[in-house]
Amino acid sequence: MSRSSSLVDWDLAGRTARRLVGAGPETSREEAAAVVAELHRAAATAVAHVEALTGLRPVPGGPEPTVAVVDRPGWIDSNTTGMAALLDPLADGLQAASGSTPGPLATAIGSRATGVQAGGVLAFLCTRVLGQYEVFGSGGRLLLVAPNIVETERRLGVDPTDFRLWVCLHEVTHQLQFTAVPWLRGHLEAQIASFAEATDLTPDVLRERLTDVLRSLTDVVRGPGADDDAPQGLMALIRDPEQRAVLDRVTAVMSLLEGHAEYVMDGVGPDVVPSVRTLRKRFAQRRKGRGPIDRVLRRLLGLEQKMQQYADGRVFVAGVVELVGMDGFNQVWAGPENLPYKDELTEPARWVKRVLETRPAFPA
Repeated sequence: MSRSSSLVDWDLAGRTARRLVGAGPETSREEAAAVVAELHRAAATAVAHVEALTGLRPVPGGPEPTVAVVDRPGWIDSNTTGMAALLDPLADGLQAASGSTPGPLATAIGSRATGVQAGGVLAFLCTRVLGQYEVFGSGGRLLLVAPNIVETERRLGVDPTDFRLWVCLHEVTHQLQFTAVPWLRGHLEAQIASFAEATDLTPDVLRERLTDVLRSLTDVVRGPGADDDAPQGLMALIRDPEQRAVLDRVTAVMSLLEGHAEYVMDGVGPDVVPSVRTLRKRFAQRRKGRGPIDRVLRRLLGLEQKMQQYADGRVFVAGVVELVGMDGFNQVWAGPENLPYKDELTEPARWVKRVLETRPAFPA
């Protein structure tokens, strides 16, 4: 069944991405099977280490965490579903708010145009992503993209066993965040709904701007020449102060989640991952400069400082833990009111003063 909406034809996006995606690293069938098996073992091993370091545990009776080791087409299928779940309600909300209903022909043409553009972006991204926890769409699965992990460990020249566990520590942390804090997913979904309610755009205008954004992303992927002249990503869609406030809240939450995972993957130490310091050094070198993935993310978010806030998340987590310990930091999960504000990410002491003096404790 088609998942075409007034914004994006996600079925077409998926087919386009599958046609464009590059081949993964060369491996024999036996090697590929061994990688899949080791990634499953690494993900299982990571659970105990992440729980021990964070002090978090999945809520009893919650959904059973699952791990899927996928190839690039498998990642594409998952993310077309997830992006549809994220953006289609936005389109529906805008349509309801504006009272305008595009005709079937206009919807089909518009959604196919953005579908092709989205497919090009997905084809690029699916060669870079190492893993992710599915929040939207089907939700609940931890995805590990085997060909990308193998390609990256070869390029960095690092120990494969250490690198695979290191990646799993990061992704299992995301899994634990959502299984230990059940309100978190609903909070993010509510913020997306608030974003839609705050906008004064019609679906047609949003689709036109989204097409420009996706075209600019494709140009950025192909080369840096258009980088300075392309539209300002998703920020081009945001004109209302209330929308910007929602974006700031979402960015702060994502900074927290990413910073928490970064803190954990390094915090386990060499007793768990013997070459962790080498991994971090070489991975940090890989992130330096304006590589393709950085340009895509900068263009998608529209402002350079938005990317900085992801690095700020690690500063926040490390700062709070240093001030009040892991138990004190875990009060961040007590409820939405305890989440950090954007300006607290780089000043963790402000969060400690605001939250730990006034908010209820998160149950152990």
